[in-house]
Amino acid sequence: MKAHVYVTLKRTVLDAQGKTVSDALRRMEYKGVADVRQGKYFLLTLEDELSEEAHEKEIERIAREVLTNPVIEEFTFRLEK
Repeated sequence: MKAHVYVTLKRTVLDAQGKTVSDALRRMEYKGVADVRQGKYFLLTLEDELSEEAHEKEIERIAREVLTNPVIEEFTFRLEK
């Protein structure tokens, strides 16, 4: 099983890199992009010994305690068999 964890800055935090990319896309005349937010992506390969529910709890804990700075970042994840 694999866990895909996506970490992004909270909407209330200025994303300077996302703004720079967004501005560049506009200058390069790409159409249809309203906003860009940059972030981090983690792929965790999980052992089979836990149930899916136990994996979800553990991934949530890992993301909250290790992969994100909870003051400025938020995360989402999905499990894949």
